[in-house]
Amino acid sequence: MAAPLSDGERRKQISVRGIAGLGDVAEVRKSFNRHLHFTLVKDRNVATPRDYYFALAHTVRDHLVGRWIRTQQHYYERDPKRIYYLSLEFYMGRTLQNTMVNLGLQNACDEAIYQLGLDLEELEEIEEDAGLGNGGLGRLAACFLDSMATLGLAAYGYGIRYEFGIFNQKIVDGWQVEEADDWLRYGNPWEKARPEYMLPVHFYGRVQHTPEGVKWIDTQVVLAMPYDTPVPGYKNNTVNTMRLWSAKAPNDFNLQEFNMGDYIEAVLDRNLAENISRVLYPNDNFFEGKELRLKQEYFVVAATLQDIIRRFKSSKFGCRDPVRTCFETFPDKVAIQLNDTHPALSIPELMRILVDVEKVDWDKAWEITKRTCAYTNHTVLPEALERWPVSMFEKLLPRHLEIIYALNQMHLDRVAALYPGDIDRLRRMSVIEEGDCKRINMAHLCVIGSHAVNGVARIHSDIVKNSVFKDFYELEPEKFQNKTNGITPRRWLLLCNPGLADVIAEKIGEGFITDLSQLKKLLEFIDNETFIRDVAKVKQENKLKFAAYLEEQYKVKINPMSMFDVQVKRIHEYKRQLLNCLHAITLYNRIRCNPSKSFVPRTIMIGGKAAPGYHMAKMIIKLITSIGEVINNDPYVGDKLKVIFLENYRVSLAEKVIPAADLSQQISTAGTEASGTGNMKFMVNGALTIGTMDGANVEMAEEAGEENLFIFGMRVEDVEALDRKGYNAREYYESLPELRQAIDQITSGFFSPRDPGCFKDVVNMLMYHDRFKVFADYEAYIKCQGQVDQLFMDPREWTRKVIRNIACSGKFSSDRTIMEYAREIWGVEPSATAIPPPNLPRN
Repeated sequence: MAAPLSDGERRKQISVRGIAGLGDVAEVRKSFNRHLHFTLVKDRNVATPRDYYFALAHTVRDHLVGRWIRTQQHYYERDPKRIYYLSLEFYMGRTLQNTMVNLGLQNACDEAIYQLGLDLEELEEIEEDAGLGNGGLGRLAACFLDSMATLGLAAYGYGIRYEFGIFNQKIVDGWQVEEADDWLRYGNPWEKARPEYMLPVHFYGRVQHTPEGVKWIDTQVVLAMPYDTPVPGYKNNTVNTMRLWSAKAPNDFNLQEFNMGDYIEAVLDRNLAENISRVLYPNDNFFEGKELRLKQEYFVVAATLQDIIRRFKSSKFGCRDPVRTCFETFPDKVAIQLNDTHPALSIPELMRILVDVEKVDWDKAWEITKRTCAYTNHTVLPEALERWPVSMFEKLLPRHLEIIYALNQMHLDRVAALYPGDIDRLRRMSVIEEGDCKRINMAHLCVIGSHAVNGVARIHSDIVKNSVFKDFYELEPEKFQNKTNGITPRRWLLLCNPGLADVIAEKIGEGFITDLSQLKKLLEFIDNETFIRDVAKVKQENKLKFAAYLEEQYKVKINPMSMFDVQVKRIHEYKRQLLNCLHAITLYNRIRCNPSKSFVPRTIMIGGKAAPGYHMAKMIIKLITSIGEVINNDPYVGDKLKVIFLENYRVSLAEKVIPAADLSQQISTAGTEASGTGNMKFMVNGALTIGTMDGANVEMAEEAGEENLFIFGMRVEDVEALDRKGYNAREYYESLPELRQAIDQITSGFFSPRDPGCFKDVVNMLMYHDRFKVFADYEAYIKCQGQVDQLFMDPREWTRKVIRNIACSGKFSSDRTIMEYAREIWGVEPSATAIPPPNLPRN
């Protein structure tokens, strides 16, 4: 087969990346050379690849700055309602290529760089991922920022500028080893420090009740230094801001206590304050009640709310009141979206500012707070819910604890009035959980303090209403909404799969890039032989390219004609990577049992990080690598089956593997995955899905037709029925010979000959306390995988299903999701009109 075109060669053929006008190319070259010159004048006279990357990044950044300033000016003059998206995670990945795509500069840069004898793709590979998130929740925030800018909303992302993001994963002897992610080591060309907006954040201290009101005194102060990153919309000249806070110690930090002359000690102790923004907590769907984490949560909230209020007061039309103390209009000018409960302290903090500082009446302040805040729930797993010890609050945030108690009292009085004598209901609905250790239930705080509560896929929102917050739904049903997640088609189609984007644009034009529902037009071409061939060809090229990447990076050779069967996501018991393992072992046993039989060749790729403290997840990684060791070195198997663990799965690796996948595995136990967004990325990139009726899979099946996905296993009702009956893993073990063989092999050390007992914890969990019922879905899963094999042997039918899936994926654009948030939660209308570019007059 011919070597695949490089993306560079391909980009020159395609329209969707902007025409490389001669003037643009010359301008990019000139700017690039100027930046390179100043880089080298400072230091050395030989340029490294990293120098070239920085020169290009600064060249592209120059194109953002004028638009950025103009956008902010535009907002200041028109004073629209502003949207504040608060999140402890923004999983942004790389910025260079995304910025070129959104500014329509990619072809010009490509050509200019080529003329200078360099390769754009090589330079793009130098950029570090901004890994300021764990997985779905943080990546959703990043997609939302892209969509909000593309839709022309006056939106701001607020979070923490972690010095160390999600750890880099190394696999050593089959085990995960974590390495610090020093992503800022070489500097970040995309951020701008704004010391002029530095703000104080208070901790500890005590509360004083005086006739003039409540005072929080004797606090320790940490400064919050903002760093701004531009967020460009797609070809609309809008550039919004993501503002991330970094912790700085004030200059007098600890010196007041050090009159004994230990000045050195006092300066070294500045680290204690600055540790707040040092590192991202690496837990996904798990609550670890550490004081440093609570400090992070308050730090981002306190700095952000001061900033929001400053902007509200100084805006041209903020208020006719001369001293701007009128907060009546606050909810008409400000919307705060809480990305999970992590920024829940926004609710008591806004109350504290309104009541204690701005002297607003309590009931009025509560009305303003509720109208301003809205809460997105991301999980139903009980171990993920934030429940902070009251004792920790008492020490760290004493005034906030008082406010929470008062809000809870108000709330319980209302419930008691509506349900007299229902003490159990009061207990269930309280923000304060009584017990050995009194705790604050942050989800309950979010529900009572918000005007809207949403889940992230229809099935999840139903579970939220009918079980997790059932009592609250009965009280205020109008509060509860669904907002099915989405992904940005700019990064997840245009940027990562230029070949597919072009084949699509050839048939239906480029409108789909900002209106993904237009993909429906592809349904006309489902029987068009040329189109079928083109779609299959793009997939094969992506597979060849990814196979070459694996060989170069990890020295693994794979068969590019095999089915690329991919499961990439955080490692967690509920995501059931173990079910995938059992299928791999079953396939292996079938090949061993009948080596001469023809098998559909597969390359099973599993990737994802395990939280460092999550023992079972780390064991699962070791099991995957051990299975791979045995299968990949068995001469009887040859090219028929390979099991590959994709090391250090991250945004930039997702951009490579997803376009190359044939099969997407979305196999969580029904009722556990709130939505999933990887499932959507695979769908739009032409993989078929094998999955349970969980999360957004349900809506994907609804859009494309259930017969065009490989749906298997228990539904939510079946899981509930099995819970009532009692799940007994042994029954399945004893009645399914292939399952028993696989489990016995794991137990006996077949996959760990040097340490036969290695996987006893895994087997023990599966047999005796598996909350996620892996065995209950094994038989249906294996059978369904047989249907996958059957279809894969008919490439034309497979590709027709692929086209139908792509054509039906339009609902899963984050543009659609954000339009729904805007209209149904924030009360704003997206704007289709582009801001004039910097080279044209503003009116």
